[in-house]
Amino acid sequence: MLDFNIVDIFSAFMVLFAVIDITGSIPIIIDLRNKHGQIEANKATLVATITLFAFLLGGESILNIFGVDIPSFAIAGSFILLFLALEMILGIELFKSDEDAKSGASIVPLAFPLIAGAGSITSLLSLKAEYSTLNISIALILNMIIVFVVLKNTVRVEKLIGQTGIMILRKVFGIILLAIAIKLFVANTGISLTHHA
Repeated sequence: MLDFNIVDIFSAFMVLFAVIDITGSIPIIIDLRNKHGQIEANKATLVATITLFAFLLGGESILNIFGVDIPSFAIAGSFILLFLALEMILGIELFKSDEDAKSGASIVPLAFPLIAGAGSITSLLSLKAEYSTLNISIALILNMIIVFVVLKNTVRVEKLIGQTGIMILRKVFGIILLAIAIKLFVANTGISLTHHA
């Protein structure tokens, strides 16, 4: 029986949307286009999708080789999400990206690591501790559709949202991501935040 659940899909979708943060990456994408020429939305989206699905479907087997289970990885992932959230909220840079890549900006650094980076890969594996692969897959596909649309319409989206709008989006999703990081940590450590009288 397929474990199809709209609520789970929406929850996983919001996590991935916040982590991938394609709208918050619009200024970076515009900068890449100016430096390297035209951004190939088709190629970038395809490479990112294949990379993320490879980790979603095969990541658990890779972890088993190293003797690591999903809950343990989820706890590690919660720290990654915490740092990503702090980046977005405080406007600091904790994760350094390879800006000197010359082999086509559509693949590096756009598809990887900007879209399919450490945060999104970690999030996928962490989500498997709570949601079914089917629901995560649907959430991932929906996110990749948004990524493709944004990449194809970067300039229009920037004009529509504006620099202030993009900044607000980053702060809001940063707070959401911070809450998700705490939830992941608590859910996989067995710690209860509920106060009992």
